[in-house]
Amino acid sequence: MAIYRIFPEKDTFVTSKPNTAGLYPNAGKDEIIEIGGFPDPIDSAIGRSNRSLIQFNTDDITNTISSKVSGSFSASLNLYLANATEIPASFTIKAHPISSSWIEGTGKSSDSPINRTGTSWKYKDAGTTEWSSLGCDFLNTNTGSQSFTVNSDYDLNIDLTSAISAINGSTLTNNGFLLKLEDTYENYLSSSIKLNYFGKNSNTIFPPYLEFKWNDSNYSSSLTEVSSDTTTVTISNHKEKYIDSDQIRFKIAARPKYPTRTFTTSSIYLTKYKLPEESYWGIKDEFSNEMIVDFDSNYTKISADDNGSYFDVYMNSFQPERHYRLLIKTTIDNSTVVLDNKNIFKVVSNG
Repeated sequence: MAIYRIFPEKDTFVTSKPNTAGLYPNAGKDEIIEIGGFPDPIDSAIGRSNRSLIQFNTDDITNTISSKVSGSFSASLNLYLANATEIPASFTIKAHPISSSWIEGTGKSSDSPINRTGTSWKYKDAGTTEWSSLGCDFLNTNTGSQSFTVNSDYDLNIDLTSAISAINGSTLTNNGFLLKLEDTYENYLSSSIKLNYFGKNSNTIFPPYLEFKWNDSNYSSSLTEVSSDTTTVTISNHKEKYIDSDQIRFKIAARPKYPTRTFTTSSIYLTKYKLPEESYWGIKDEFSNEMIVDFDSNYTKISADDNGSYFDVYMNSFQPERHYRLLIKTTIDNSTVVLDNKNIFKVVSNG
């Protein structure tokens, strides 16, 4: 597999809007993390901001690069939108490495009395150590900082390859990343810009993740490519359940439905074939119909050797206790098709 995902060890959001006592809440256990710029609900002449903090475990990062990734890679931060209000036609979100450690906390933004067990707009921790600058200390330099132009669906896919490489090389300390609106829209007074993203506590198929991509395809095979539009394609070793710690090599059996008759001492149905080189795999959530891994010409390319075509999948890249469907996209007889043989499987937790 040339796609591998790790999930956050902590996330939260901080808001510059205090409560009536002037205190800032901790939101370490909120299901949603927020980014925004809006007028104060009481005094519309005062601008407020929401910012999100997210961190991935350093060992998870270095182990992924050392034991799974081969060759050059990309690393991107992905978040899925839950809901949004009063969004500008065009804007960017900034991702900055956080420059000091912080405590996630156990609060929710709606807690009353206010919870102060972890980071907030003013504090890095449970109300004893202040940020050097309100709203989080971060590196506002080219080192690991990125701007992401938000597209029409408002999901985030932020390239963090340089920062992740620096963390792996120990030239950048991993304190996570701050996500904020561009300066123009922070403390915004003209409208209430709010983007709410699913956090790690959301219990959905949409938690944030850091996605590593690399090209592991190997198309070295003397087998004949299938070329008939009546080709039969199956996954020969498909099972109904996989443990979330499994690494599975899915083996593809491809052959013409009506093979050409030849003089041979063995069954013509035992002859092995391979899919065309431009073939890709994808995985869809069975109940939401969302593509969890979409077809990608660089990163989900199907390999082939003298035993046939195949691709590798790490099951811990997916949320456990859910059902998924394997799909194959290929071009046969000048027609590009998506093959769906109802290869549905469930990922189950290992203990």
